[in-house]
Amino acid sequence: MTISVRKVAVVVALGAALAGCGSGTAAPGAAAGAIRSGGAPAPAPSAPSPAASAAPSKAPTIAPGPGGLTPVFERARQQTDKTVALTFDADMTSDQGPRAAAGEHFDNPKLISTLRELKVPSTVFMTGRWAEEYPDQAKAIGTDPTFEIANHSYSHHAFKSPCYGLPALDAAAARADVDRAFEAFRTAGAVNTVPYFRFPGGCYDDEALRTLSTAKVTAVQWDVVSGDAFAKDADPVAEQVLAGVKPGSVVVMHCTRSAAPVTEEAVRKIVPELRKRGYRFVKVSDLIGK
Repeated sequence: MTISVRKVAVVVALGAALAGCGSGTAAPGAAAGAIRSGGAPAPAPSAPSPAASAAPSKAPTIAPGPGGLTPVFERARQQTDKTVALTFDADMTSDQGPRAAAGEHFDNPKLISTLRELKVPSTVFMTGRWAEEYPDQAKAIGTDPTFEIANHSYSHHAFKSPCYGLPALDAAAARADVDRAFEAFRTAGAVNTVPYFRFPGGCYDDEALRTLSTAKVTAVQWDVVSGDAFAKDADPVAEQVLAGVKPGSVVVMHCTRSAAPVTEEAVRKIVPELRKRGYRFVKVSDLIGK
């Protein structure tokens, strides 16, 4: 993924703070391209037990790469149609329960309300822990046709190390983490779930893609970094998105008040301007389905 000097500076400056917000880039050694998979064929990890929950199967996916590696999607193949997908990471790590109990807000209901008000179809990459903490909101999002819920792991721990200081999971634990998140969505009552996965921190390599292969998901990255993580001013966030969007783009933003407090305000600036430029908002499934 190509990132401007300004975007790289944002990522470097935030460093380990980004660990809870999924704004990292693909790790060195990961395959490159708009739709990516790569690496030499290698034996797949052991399949989960029959009792493990399977990924949803209604939305379009991409065929596995060489050696059955999980495919990676960043931007639509059809790059002339002025469509754009706004995606929102609903981050919460498995150990942040005490912080939520103390009053920290990992949700952002105002943002979800604004997306409904502005009629912006969106994809929410949700952690299973977030769905457990906010089951009513997870159900409301996951039963509203405006949205689709994709998998952002259960624990928001890393599938590759190093990754912004996130604790790393071994292959078996990482694979189980994906199933546990889908199960958390079902338990909350979310039905609009799709077989897409976003790596915590955006960090992955070929080993992570092999680990994920039996989950039958498409990994979804992005080509536009919003810079909303820990931002205090909505204007630079909006400017960065507006400067980066191209036909078929996937924009990464966040649905976490404590870590991304100006996202809702930025969306109110981004949406009318992109519509003025002739863009139409779609979900990730609409881009992959092209």
